[in-house]
Amino acid sequence: MTVPVWAAAGLWGLLAGAALLIGAALGFAVRVPRGLVAAVMAFGAGVLISALAFELMDEAYRQAGFAPVLIGFSVGALAYTGATMALARRGAHHRKRSGDHQPSEKDQPGSGTAIAVGALLDGIPESIAIGLSMVGGHGVSMAAVAAIFLSNLPEGLSSSAGMKRAGRSGRFVFGMWTAIALASGVASLVGYTVFRGFPPEVMAGTTAVAAGGILAMLASTMMPEAYEEGGGMVGLVTAAGFLAAFFLSMLDRR
Repeated sequence: MTVPVWAAAGLWGLLAGAALLIGAALGFAVRVPRGLVAAVMAFGAGVLISALAFELMDEAYRQAGFAPVLIGFSVGALAYTGATMALARRGAHHRKRSGDHQPSEKDQPGSGTAIAVGALLDGIPESIAIGLSMVGGHGVSMAAVAAIFLSNLPEGLSSSAGMKRAGRSGRFVFGMWTAIALASGVASLVGYTVFRGFPPEVMAGTTAVAAGGILAMLASTMMPEAYEEGGGMVGLVTAAGFLAAFFLSMLDRR
């Protein structure tokens, strides 16, 4: 039985989002060394940087040229930065941290909701990008799916460990990540079904919006956490992640 393309788009997004649940289970059940978390997070950051450069920005430029890419990327970066700064004031600044940085609900009422909204904000651009990668009829970009899966795994692990330390219940943590994994599937489905009927300029601009949001997320959350916990070696691990995703992207094109 052949799965319809729209359903496949949703399933690929759900698969990438499921890595958050796997990471959360590890973060809640096992005390993973912070250095290992930092290394996995750095590798995932390198993979994502490569994917947004070679899978998202390059494809968007090929579709519509420089202007839509410039506008979309700038909008994505500005929108993500503005939203994450607003959420930071409500207690979500350290939502990816595994240590004692996250506030408890007692320390800062409403911080749990802010963390959940922030985690959703982190995941939606990535998932839309998965759906958009299928619009051309060439199938899903495996490099993009692998990159997002690999970045979601340490995100779920690190963030959930921090939530546990802040006194948040397993019901809250797993309920949040389950909802975001489902939302990831829906966002990927929307990325394919809604935007496939739009002109190339709109699709390219939307892809660039996702890329801008992802890069802003990496710079403001994942990379600072990786460096703080892993030190200077995370630069080498990030480079390894970039190189691995680069080769995967090149294989995807052959």
